[in-house]
Amino acid sequence: MAALQPATLTAIRTHQASLVAEWLAGLEASGASRNLKANDLKLQTEEFLQLLHNGLQDGDAKHLNAQAWDAARLFLEKLSHSRALLGQDSQQTATFIFALKGPLFALLQREYSEQPGQLAGQLLEVSELLDALGLHTIRTFQKSRESVIKRQQEELLELSTPVVKLWDGVLALPMIGTLDSQRTQVVMESLLQRIVDTGSEIAIIDITGVPTVDTLVAQHLLKTVTAIRLMGADCIISGVRPQIAQTIVYLGLDLQGVVTKANLADALKLALQRLGINVSKAV
Repeated sequence: MAALQPATLTAIRTHQASLVAEWLAGLEASGASRNLKANDLKLQTEEFLQLLHNGLQDGDAKHLNAQAWDAARLFLEKLSHSRALLGQDSQQTATFIFALKGPLFALLQREYSEQPGQLAGQLLEVSELLDALGLHTIRTFQKSRESVIKRQQEELLELSTPVVKLWDGVLALPMIGTLDSQRTQVVMESLLQRIVDTGSEIAIIDITGVPTVDTLVAQHLLKTVTAIRLMGADCIISGVRPQIAQTIVYLGLDLQGVVTKANLADALKLALQRLGINVSKAV
């Protein structure tokens, strides 16, 4: 790969304003500027073009992991993270870099119009440099996006497992959806913490919203029940529909003496009885 010539660096520095203007026009035409403030995008293009020039001046295009490129890499990592938070996709984010190719190529064609051999080498050098920076941007964007998705999943798990106080000493945890290892862990942590905070004696796990119960789901339920008992509280499982009851019998699952009820109302009634509370209709 041919090294960038001093004339190329001089051209980038001298024509920075026109490069930014053409770059912004390309971003607008490609749709990569959607949901972005025009002034913010202009500042970002100006800053990156300066960092690009600095990196080429202090280092070279062949070693992007060198210290000379630290500032440029950090800029792209922050840019990718902000784009991920704004909901942009990887293509829009990478276009921030790739849209610079057109203006730079046009500039080099003008600068080396009488030196076709030099022009070919410089175009190849610039193209490979921007490709490498674009790939770094995409990798960083994917990591940022995965981090955002993971955080959202954790928040959804917390929202989908609300612990409700039905009565003094009685908590209820309505389960909706499929139980897996990760969700069971969230369930146990939130429920056990609420037992500690409220000093409740009975916890009701309502599985009305659980579509199916198999061996794995039963194991997760038993782990939760065991943890509740270790905290000194009792547990009742409600929402055991006929289909689920048949499945449990068919699979030969042993719920180890866990009290089950058909619905939440029956479970609450039993919990109140265990607490010595009688509820009757007003006359």
